[in-house]
Amino acid sequence: MEDNAKNNIKEKLLGQLRDKAEEYSLDFAKLDEAHFQRRIEALFKSVLRENRDLQLTRGEQEEIMSEIASEILGLGPIDKLMKDPSVSEIMVNGSQQVYIEKNGRLELTNITFKDEQHLLYFIEKIISPVGRRVTEYEPYIDARFKDGSRVNVVKHPVSTIGAVLTIRKFSHRILTTDDLISFKTMDQFAAEFLKSCVISRRNILISGGAGSGKTTLLNILGSYIPEEERVITIEDTRELRLSRKHTVPLETRPPSIEGKGEITIRELVRNSLHMRPDRIIIGEVRGGEVLDMIQAMNTGHEGSMTTLHANSAIQALDRLEVLALMGSANMASELAKRQIISAIDLIIHMARLPDGVRKIVQISEILKGKEYNLQDTFAFDHRAGTVKFTGKVPAFAPDLAVKAGYSPAEFSVRP
Repeated sequence: MEDNAKNNIKEKLLGQLRDKAEEYSLDFAKLDEAHFQRRIEALFKSVLRENRDLQLTRGEQEEIMSEIASEILGLGPIDKLMKDPSVSEIMVNGSQQVYIEKNGRLELTNITFKDEQHLLYFIEKIISPVGRRVTEYEPYIDARFKDGSRVNVVKHPVSTIGAVLTIRKFSHRILTTDDLISFKTMDQFAAEFLKSCVISRRNILISGGAGSGKTTLLNILGSYIPEEERVITIEDTRELRLSRKHTVPLETRPPSIEGKGEITIRELVRNSLHMRPDRIIIGEVRGGEVLDMIQAMNTGHEGSMTTLHANSAIQALDRLEVLALMGSANMASELAKRQIISAIDLIIHMARLPDGVRKIVQISEILKGKEYNLQDTFAFDHRAGTVKFTGKVPAFAPDLAVKAGYSPAEFSVRP
């Protein structure tokens, strides 16, 4: 059967099914999946009996039934993408264009919505359970599914191509160190080095572009923290899932439509200092909270970690300085620089390569001094396709031996 004919039949049956549901006072949203399946099948057979002119094979009936179920209970045209574990991100650019990210690469699909209203119907369906609405006065929002997937919506007048929906799916599989080694994101030596840095309470900054794997690595590093330590995590949208018991997750809250009730990362960082944390992990810093973070690192909360958007490790330090200055109108640039150099021990820079693969490209020690000066302990080796030890031993290496029992023979080798 041609797609147009199938769509016409689907729309006809869908309309009649809704009429039947209204006639029998059925609210599909209140039915569990098994109950819904039985009810919809019974209604579907009833509608088919009333439309004997429709010649549908069993396979066509099942296909239309599945699409109707997606329309009523799921997310319509993109429902199958949400269920596909190989799809990590869904990007709807208006009603007629849907891209996906698969294995790190963008692909244009043949999926479309009927029109703008059809797309807006499903956007409303996505965000209404979390008490949010997209209006002319609030034309863009961030929200989250119950499963942790992140949702961003932009519509008119901000978007000129119609509503734009972006869904970053939440991965239910927690990646491990072994996974990153098998992906050649890092090698075994680098993994052992980073683990020892976490155990010995080095302050770590993970930098990189969007989608480079910063949060994934932060999650893995967080799992190295000894169980006896109390960890506070602070995020805009909860993504970290540390495989440890004593973790207290905190999450920001956006303002209401009246502009009230906002809870920022900076407020949560300040509050966390009164919660007796051994370490503070911030999902991402992007504002004045940097000042509170580096002060916490310098005053008894060693071993804290965060991520930052930047195109290089040295640029990450410059960004930290700018953000720290945003946190205090009275702070001089030189003082901010000294605070940052004193606080951060290690920068791990990540990148997503042209083929979509995510790699650690640099693990650098911040040398203590008046100016930003990095020394690469590990750097990306293009031939090996992963980071390799440079032969430059970090100044804090003796501390790794004392606190983490880590003193590999490679550290005795100097270039």
